[in-house]
Amino acid sequence: MKKIAEDEAAMVELGKEIAASLRGGDVLALVGDLGAGKTHFCKGIAAGLGCPADVTSPTFSLVHEYRDGRLPVFHFDFYRLDFIEELEQIGWEEYLFEDGAILVEWADKYPDAIPEESAVWYHFRVLEDGRREVEITPCQS
Repeated sequence: MKKIAEDEAAMVELGKEIAASLRGGDVLALVGDLGAGKTHFCKGIAAGLGCPADVTSPTFSLVHEYRDGRLPVFHFDFYRLDFIEELEQIGWEEYLFEDGAILVEWADKYPDAIPEESAVWYHFRVLEDGRREVEITPCQS
């Protein structure tokens, strides 16, 4: 399935739309170039779950936790990780057993770490006219 977002506000709205159906344990694997809309989508997810926080990319901290909504949100960014072993150091495995939604920017950097039975892949792409396309690939379960 593909969705088109006209602008940043539309990307946030798409995130809110997706948030309505999220359940604890869901993993959203986000893939796309810088500026493709991944973080705005995450802002929408958090807002759609009722979280009032100002969501930002966890590029330098590697993970941000938002616990004020219907579900906790664990927002990861694999961009700055140099080795898959670093996931262990930030507690990746423990997060997979939490009853929250896991959002992973740059998930394609370590695809083997993403649980295929609970992950939905979102591929973000900037179109020639500046709009964003999001291709959604459901989990394998």
